[in-house]
Amino acid sequence: MYVMLEYSFEKYKLHSKEEEVEKNLVPRTTVIKGVLLQHTIQALVFFLLLKMTGADSAGQPSSIIVIAIQFIIAMLVLDTYQYFSHRYMHHNKFLYRHFHSYHHRLVVPYSFGALYSHQLDGLLFDTIGASLAILLSGMSPRTSTYFSCFANIKVIDDHCGMMMPGNPFHIFFWNTTAFHDTHHQLHGSKYNFSQPFFIMWDKIMGTYMPYTLEKRAEGGFEARLKREIEKDD
Repeated sequence: MYVMLEYSFEKYKLHSKEEEVEKNLVPRTTVIKGVLLQHTIQALVFFLLLKMTGADSAGQPSSIIVIAIQFIIAMLVLDTYQYFSHRYMHHNKFLYRHFHSYHHRLVVPYSFGALYSHQLDGLLFDTIGASLAILLSGMSPRTSTYFSCFANIKVIDDHCGMMMPGNPFHIFFWNTTAFHDTHHQLHGSKYNFSQPFFIMWDKIMGTYMPYTLEKRAEGGFEARLKREIEKDD
């Protein structure tokens, strides 16, 4: 059954199993341990945040319109924070070498490695970014839980390595699995920093690198940066 599922998904993958084994610099067991630790830290921080702000009471439920506006504000805040902190992590050689490079040990990303990172990198980049988004948007504890789940699912999809047909994230967002995959490629680490929702900051700041999605002869897809294609030509 597993073999059949694996085979059926091959035609949607951006990388083969062989590429994952060859290019990734960290075993899956280490990744799983790191992600579990990262989730534990996030849960503790969010729990303390609710306690410190006194936001653990039930309160009146918000309307759908209010929740929608809060989601949009939180998405913009999170994208802004993550773009500039992410870009700085790449341009500061000390921070990249000692912290952010942990995440890029997964040259071929996969879903459950989405939050694999050094603990300090994860705290500064993911946890504080999400906390600011929740605080500045004025979300209630319930709404913040919905938003955190939504953001985490989006990040997992960005790293899943598959371009599945009908994926709603690929319909509503240009920041897709293929877009983020180009950033994980060795020749794309100075481009496409935006995550997890929009790509506006890359376009505004001149770090957007167009790419094409090409079908592989052996099955699946390949996301190729425009700069790489021009070199081949």
